[in-house]
Amino acid sequence: MGASRRQGALPLGPFASGVAGGTGCHDQKSNFHRSQTFIYKNGIALPVVPKVGIGGEPIHVNQLSLSDVDELANKRPTLTYGQAKQAPPADFIPGHVAFDKKVLKFDGYFKETVHESPHEYYRVRPIILYYYLEDDSISIHEPEVDNSGLTQGKLINRQRLPKNDQGDCWHWKDLNVAIEVVAYGKRYRLTGCDKFTCDFMVSHGIIPNCPEMIPPDPYIESRKRNPAREHVTPSDFDKLKQFLTYDRKVLRFYAYWNDTDNMFGECRRYIIHYYLADGTVEIRDVYEKNDGRDPFPMMVGRRRYPKTLKDEAGESLISR
Repeated sequence: MGASRRQGALPLGPFASGVAGGTGCHDQKSNFHRSQTFIYKNGIALPVVPKVGIGGEPIHVNQLSLSDVDELANKRPTLTYGQAKQAPPADFIPGHVAFDKKVLKFDGYFKETVHESPHEYYRVRPIILYYYLEDDSISIHEPEVDNSGLTQGKLINRQRLPKNDQGDCWHWKDLNVAIEVVAYGKRYRLTGCDKFTCDFMVSHGIIPNCPEMIPPDPYIESRKRNPAREHVTPSDFDKLKQFLTYDRKVLRFYAYWNDTDNMFGECRRYIIHYYLADGTVEIRDVYEKNDGRDPFPMMVGRRRYPKTLKDEAGESLISR
């Protein structure tokens, strides 16, 4: 029985555990740690290429840098035979998103005919034309001038301006410096544009024309050559202006009356108010606690006082 068992048993391999001169699979490798591929710097995760393999074993293959990996990921393969495949179309971006808050600005002017005036035949009125790229709309404004007597500001509300009778509208490709834009019976002459408009037109293959100067207004130039006469009429002091300018403005002075030279005299304090609105004066007593005096509202009411008090004979009542 013992011999038959030895003959039917499987032979022990050279790597069997517990056999002299052999090592088991668990004795060969016991560390299976993997290297970190992300690190944190200042709270931001950054990718890191591992330099060692699993369990710390050296990597014998050539490693690629992050730039090489990105280049391979973004590189499109090309065929060496047959017809090349078309690149996928770019992502569609609607116009109201691509051109949001982008406006072309043109400076210009228009001439307005003046009827029944011997001094001027036309006026030169400067304008600013805004072209909104997001919806191809146009608005025209005139800078406001104080006391001009003209209706200024927004001349044409934001809209798509018709270009001709066929229903075409003005497009930014039709606009340029030194051209005329006709809208609702008025002819606007464009004389210049800002830097953004110039760069935008150049980037799309349109060369802006040379800027022009806005012609001077003949009537304004004639007034500069012959200034109007100024008449200065002498007038009395304006009491209304004094009231509107100095209303509720009061000067306060602190004073005292020394009457100690007389019998039972004393030194008393007062407050003098001078009202700038009408030139009136009032004098108030300064009361203290337990001073034995009745708290009257004021010593002298608010009124205008002469600088010098005189009697009927014209002699001064105040001794200096």
